[in-house]
Amino acid sequence: MAVMRRLARERGAATAEYAVATMAAVGFAGLLVVILRGDEVRGILTDLVRNALTVG
Repeated sequence: MAVMRRLARERGAATAEYAVATMAAVGFAGLLVVILRGDEVRGILTDLVRNALTVG
C-alpha cells in the first residue's frame, strides 16, 4: 500500500517536469521566430536556398 501512495505522489512530479520541458520548448521556438524574422537572417537563408537550387 505504501508503494501505491508513493507512486501517486510522484505522478504529479512527472507532470510538472513535462510542463517545464514544454514551456522551455515554447520559449526556444519563440526565440527562433524572433531571430528568423530579421532581414539579415532572411537574406542569408534566401541566398542559401538560391545557391542550393542553382545548377552548375
